[in-house]
Amino acid sequence: MDDLDALFALYSDADVKKYVYSEAMTHEETKEELEWAIKVYAEQPGFGLWATIYKETGEFIGRCGLLQWTIEERPEVEVTYMLSKKYWGQGLGTEIAQALMQYGFEQLKLPRLICCIDKENQASINVATNLGMIFEKEMDTGEGPELLYSKTLVD
Repeated sequence: MDDLDALFALYSDADVKKYVYSEAMTHEETKEELEWAIKVYAEQPGFGLWATIYKETGEFIGRCGLLQWTIEERPEVEVTYMLSKKYWGQGLGTEIAQALMQYGFEQLKLPRLICCIDKENQASINVATNLGMIFEKEMDTGEGPELLYSKTLVD
């Protein structure tokens, strides 16, 4: 809960939340999401949303994680991240997503990982393709049209 104010500041930036939440979150809604993330992590070790800390300064710069979903009746695990605008364009999204993929495949032994990306979010599309994810299809997850990218672990 120590990250609540920093998370709220992240969610308050219209550019940062542009492709993730259709409406601004209040401080209370941010608190509820943080409580949900803590609960998910406690109930599903290895999964959830985690604070993203910049190593050089110890600064909270975003959140990332692996989330379990059921999409079209299929269990999936999504690689997800959100960074403060100050840290865009530095390759950190790719670094974060790559570390999450490595963790998911090597530590959690997951056979497949996905990204659900707003079709207008070219930066995240670039990250997914740079990591070897392939476009599968366009779908509507309730937040509007999204593109499903995936990568399957090859033995």
